[in-house]
Amino acid sequence: MTGQAALTAAFFDRDVLAVARELIGATLLVEGVGGAIVETEAYDPDEPASHAFRGRTARNAVMFGPPGRAYVYFTYGMHWCLNFVCGAEGHATAVLIRALAPEAGLEAMRARRGLEALRLLCSGPARLTQALGVTNRHNGLALAAPPFLVLERAAAPAIAVGPRIGISQAKDLPWRFGLAGSPFLSRPFPA
Repeated sequence: MTGQAALTAAFFDRDVLAVARELIGATLLVEGVGGAIVETEAYDPDEPASHAFRGRTARNAVMFGPPGRAYVYFTYGMHWCLNFVCGAEGHATAVLIRALAPEAGLEAMRARRGLEALRLLCSGPARLTQALGVTNRHNGLALAAPPFLVLERAAAPAIAVGPRIGISQAKDLPWRFGLAGSPFLSRPFPA
């Protein structure tokens, strides 16, 4: 993490697919707890899997910008998910952060998750938010200010690409990105 510059709102003010891909290998910390992002998914309001497909609501309002904000939502009545708002203000694109390689604050992660297995701490969007302590109180917060710190990746890694997980609409779009070969992915990529 030494020598990596913090990402600013300008990084996120771009095409959601480029941001989703370029976040692989970046470091995400929430109050000093986190690690390298190893899996993301992109969402655009022009496709039906996006929360913004049917327009602005109280739930998805943060998606409409400005870019560089956290969009946190509750799913399945029990889990939080963390997204990074991208693109032009008003367009409502976001990147779901699906998995991290746990690197900092391991004891806090283990306590929050109630388990020891390193591989299971942040391998999936709900596990990740639980391990990092992310809840609705983080919704709308700037990613370039505490409690968040998002650092650029040190080098461009090998990236796997495939369809998104757990959606029924627009499920074939290759908008899921991952660190090739990472043991911390939520699910392996198709061969």
